[in-house]
Amino acid sequence: MCLNKSYIISILLCLSSTAVLAESLRDPTLPGKGFAAVDTTSQMQDQAIILNSIVSSGNTAYAVINNKIVSVGDNIQGLRIVKITPAYVSLSDGRKLTLFQAITER
Repeated sequence: MCLNKSYIISILLCLSSTAVLAESLRDPTLPGKGFAAVDTTSQMQDQAIILNSIVSSGNTAYAVINNKIVSVGDNIQGLRIVKITPAYVSLSDGRKLTLFQAITER
């Protein structure tokens, strides 16, 4: 009977050690250590405003800023688009976003 108890105890110890090993396995689809959730709204506000392109057709002009299509009166990162010309975009804070010289030359 003593042999049976030690046999059962050793089996229980083996089973518990495999459970511990299974708990230590890491899901490879989870983000790595040090991962922290970032608020995307604050990240967008800290992002630089980049003028990608300007498209004008007659009296209508559109600009692509940070890969978003905008027109006069639209907002980007809290700033209003005041004017769009073939060479630059004016923002409500007074800044002008310009294209590279090579792009604007004809």
